[in-house]
Amino acid sequence: MNDRNNIDDSSTTKKVKKGTILQHTGDKIVRAFFVKKGLLKSYFIDDEGKEHIFMFAPEEWLITDVNLLSNKEDSTAILCIQALEDSEIQVIPQSVFAQIDQLPTSILAEQIHKLINRICVLQKRIYLLMSSSAEDRYDDFITTYPQISQRVSLKMIASYLGLTPETLSVVRAKKKNKGI
Repeated sequence: MNDRNNIDDSSTTKKVKKGTILQHTGDKIVRAFFVKKGLLKSYFIDDEGKEHIFMFAPEEWLITDVNLLSNKEDSTAILCIQALEDSEIQVIPQSVFAQIDQLPTSILAEQIHKLINRICVLQKRIYLLMSSSAEDRYDDFITTYPQISQRVSLKMIASYLGLTPETLSVVRAKKKNKGI
């Protein structure tokens, strides 16, 4: 393999409009998406019709359903993936992940570093959801995703934080009153 060329040769670049759903729950998982420009989200809808945002993916982030990495041909998505802005994405087929052990060390090291960062973000998020106040979760969101907070609705931020929009409004009002 010749550094990044093999991944680039196997993938396609695509421009998608805001609102485009790239993957539905139940779809066969056959690809991942690397965000070159724009913003994507992964989410699921519960039995009551409520949306729960699992992850935001701004520029330079890879987003997929984790089942893709199992390399099982019959894996189905548990998450939907949608463009929140007009975006330019690199569509990476599952076959690239099936051959991950053949990637050059430089690409592997770069991707492992990015993956470790995402795992840390997700682990911290789970910890905060289980143990922290709404204020602490909001503060962490603003620190972790400063560029996203201005790009998505408060309803989406509330969903990501496991809060109602009303609770998030109260948290934001308290911060504003404190001058933060």
